[in-house]
Amino acid sequence: MALSGMRGLSVFISDIRNCPNKEQERLRVDKELGNVRTRFKNEKGLSPYEKKKYVWKMLYIYMLGYDVDFGHMEAVSLISAPKYPEKQVGYIVTACLLNENHDFLRLAINTVRNDIIGRNETFQCLALTMVGNIGGRDFAESLAPDVQKLLISSSARPLVRKKAALCLLRLYRKNPDVVNVDGWADRMAQLLDERDLGVLTSSMSLLVALVSNNHEAYWSCLPKCVKTLERLARNQDVPQEYTYYGIPSPWLQVKTMRALQYFPTIEDPNTRRSLFEVLQRILMGTDVVKNVNKNNASHAVLFEALALVMHLDAEKEMMSQCVALLGKFIAVREPNIRYLGLENMSRMLLVTDVQDIIKRHQAQIITSLKDPDISIRRRALDLLYGMCDVTNAKDIVEEILQYLSTAEFAMREELSLKAAILAEKFAPDLSWYVDVILQLIDKAGDFVSDDIWFRVVQFVTNNEDLQPYAAAKAREYLDKPAIHETMVKVSAYLIGEFGHLLARRPGCSPKELFSIIHEKLPTVSSSTIPILLSTYAKLLMHTQPPEPELQNLVWAIFNKYESCIDAEIQQRAVEYFALSRKGAALMDILAEMPKFPERQSSLIKKAEDIEVDTAEQSAIKLRALQQTSNALVVTDQRPANGTPPVLGRVMVPSMSSNVDHHVADQGLSQENGTLTTVDPQPPSADLLVDLLGPLAIEGPPSADVQPQQNIVSGVEGVPNAVEATAIVPVGEQTNSVQPIGSVAERFQALCVKDSGVLYEDPYIQIGIKAEWRAHQGRLVLFLGNKNTNPLLSVQAIILPPSHLKLELSLVPETIPPRAQVQCPLEIVNLRPSRDVAVLDFSYKFGNDMVNCKLRLPAVLSKFLQPIPVSAEEFFPQWRSLSGPPLKLQEVVRGVKPMPLLDMANLFNSLRLMVSPGLDPNPNNLVASTTFYSESTRAMLCLARIETDPADRTQLRLTVASGDPTLTFELKEFIKEQLVSIPTASRAPAPAPPAPQPTSPPAAALTDDPGALLAGLL
Repeated sequence: MALSGMRGLSVFISDIRNCPNKEQERLRVDKELGNVRTRFKNEKGLSPYEKKKYVWKMLYIYMLGYDVDFGHMEAVSLISAPKYPEKQVGYIVTACLLNENHDFLRLAINTVRNDIIGRNETFQCLALTMVGNIGGRDFAESLAPDVQKLLISSSARPLVRKKAALCLLRLYRKNPDVVNVDGWADRMAQLLDERDLGVLTSSMSLLVALVSNNHEAYWSCLPKCVKTLERLARNQDVPQEYTYYGIPSPWLQVKTMRALQYFPTIEDPNTRRSLFEVLQRILMGTDVVKNVNKNNASHAVLFEALALVMHLDAEKEMMSQCVALLGKFIAVREPNIRYLGLENMSRMLLVTDVQDIIKRHQAQIITSLKDPDISIRRRALDLLYGMCDVTNAKDIVEEILQYLSTAEFAMREELSLKAAILAEKFAPDLSWYVDVILQLIDKAGDFVSDDIWFRVVQFVTNNEDLQPYAAAKAREYLDKPAIHETMVKVSAYLIGEFGHLLARRPGCSPKELFSIIHEKLPTVSSSTIPILLSTYAKLLMHTQPPEPELQNLVWAIFNKYESCIDAEIQQRAVEYFALSRKGAALMDILAEMPKFPERQSSLIKKAEDIEVDTAEQSAIKLRALQQTSNALVVTDQRPANGTPPVLGRVMVPSMSSNVDHHVADQGLSQENGTLTTVDPQPPSADLLVDLLGPLAIEGPPSADVQPQQNIVSGVEGVPNAVEATAIVPVGEQTNSVQPIGSVAERFQALCVKDSGVLYEDPYIQIGIKAEWRAHQGRLVLFLGNKNTNPLLSVQAIILPPSHLKLELSLVPETIPPRAQVQCPLEIVNLRPSRDVAVLDFSYKFGNDMVNCKLRLPAVLSKFLQPIPVSAEEFFPQWRSLSGPPLKLQEVVRGVKPMPLLDMANLFNSLRLMVSPGLDPNPNNLVASTTFYSESTRAMLCLARIETDPADRTQLRLTVASGDPTLTFELKEFIKEQLVSIPTASRAPAPAPPAPQPTSPPAAALTDDPGALLAGLL
């Protein structure tokens, strides 16, 4: 900007730079804007110099980030000024301040056209630059013919023609109709004969856009592109100013090879030979040097050449040379080069002749799997997955399993799925496949979908030789003190079906198998209990005549669950108890499951659907992402006939031989080799199966038989729970749209689970999937539009408490019809607190404006990690934390009476590990956990609950930790769970430690929290 001579502008900029803080800067800017506005009102008294000065000030203020909502007309009027200084200001400020749809631009179209067709080259450059920056359909329709004439004009200077080519490119992207293919193809070929590299580079950019839409019309340009590459490769007639670190115009080389990739083939043998000679020269002449800038330029050319070699399907020798070159690049220290090497090697997998050569670099690729950069790790994983076959499957799967233990949450789901697919596709024997899947469940149970363990069950059931081995491996995993719930399911199923095959092995008698499985019952959710009940019935069936002691133990469990609130558990308990009294007839009723029909597995189908993510596709996805927001929009995939999909509640395989009976009762279907349920009456089409389907959110396979309105995938409703509102009250709630189901119950369920529905109404469904690791969490919001019209004016604002640091990705203002939006939310726990974050969410549908404030389940227990503590570890720690404020004790009254086992289950669901037998008093419970936050890091927490057998409505709670605030907050949190006080009903505010807070008010204890506790358990 030519600012010389403008003293007022220089003083203003100096004042802004000298402001001590942002507030002073804003005051100075407001003062100047007021002055400019006043002067513009009296425009007749302004000289061209003053108008130019004030418009410059407007632009500077705009560049500082302030809104400038006036003066646009004055800026546009300067375009028609006769002198260069004023015209320059008008063009620059107009290009910066106005977008293509601004009404004022129409006023300047004639002036811009006159400058383009005029004889003044400086004015032509100004006009072309502004049009190229703004674009717009109005400019495209009015100015495109004049820009085309200027581009092919023999009298125009190269500087002007270069700008004309870029201007025409912008207009073509905005409106492709401005370029007539029939009349322009020959002109385009002539432009490629241009000797000036500036014009040639700009014209090549235009050609890339043209051939990407229609390559058929531009075949005459193909040999010209090859000649251009030859010229550059031999450094013929390349001016010094277009040579970058000794490389002749790398930008033009990249653009030319990009244009050639849009042509399907090269038929002329001479042209093809010339091109491959150039590519060979590029491949041989590129190496890694110390100069970063030269590396960037040479590798840009190299990787584009590699893409062209693959596109043209070169001979095997050149392909092998490419792989060897990429092998060198994936071993260098520079992460960008390593990433590009892995990415291009993944694309090379599409060439069948070079897969064996790629395998030679397997060790280096595995090393990249441990790279600090997650993008490199992802590319290494994709490459390993693509290059896997029967010869290297064992090594690759074992590496993935080892990496799984240390991988971050963002990759574990993908790692698990790919390991399971590779194990199934390339298993050398079925016992190895069983080993891999069980290891997978053990290492990453939260990220293993039900399809994976269902598939194991099918393999074992269909292969008799495998059954004893699988049952023995399941028995080994049950010996571990803490295993994932999915491991409990698959182990219980396998032992129930095939445990009798282990009868002669030590520790595998029916009673011993029952004991070790029953130990896991307190740690599982209600969806797993039906599987365990079936296992107990199977074990009892395989001991005919029955052992009296085992029979009494199993019958006691059946009796206990005959009155369970869960209908599925209750029905199984009643039926199994009745069946078990039939003696030998039980053998026929509960015989082994028949073999499953051989079908292609759903995992293999997923593998076939995976497409290689090329560099071009990655760039397209990135551009699409940047144009919308950080949220991912996934459109609804519906059947062709428009029939809404039916939610199939995923079921565990039934253990009854009477398949027809169980199909009738449970709705089981063996379609595609996977057991699902088919509801006799289709439920609502707007359930979570559509909303969370693309990311495969896996809750426990629900075996519950519930009323239709309570069926939610991945989260059990909490029937008859305390109706404490989960919509935070802020003034008057005037929404005419009411939520579907209890928002409070959904929140309570998500407090003990990591996926499910947070909110639903007739228009939208908000789902959640969360991952927690130490003091950090990643929570994904799924915003699903359930209707055929878009949701407008969508806004999502997080109201965070002071102890959480939250960062929500951008939420789009519009959610398309039948579409899903995913919005990641990063969470960091700074210090202990029971306050929760609130999602202030609003949208408009038709005439309805809906606003709700929803609690997010980032509660205190999410940052707990259960840890087993032995007596030798517990008591020294307990004694060292003596008295307040590190150890707090309180008598809690108003507790809902519950058996001690149910209370232990409640604590386990809150990630407080109960250690049975640690306290000598059988009426007491002792629990331990580790709390994570930025301020405390890993902090051991201990709790003791002393119950009174004569009065179960009260207990004494003692909590101890090394941090006073943590001790107080954890004590209050546990107390709230016991008396069922909603944890987020108050406004977020840090709770200071108090030595002896009082008990909750009686009014908070009048509602019956028993159903809520039953739901949590």
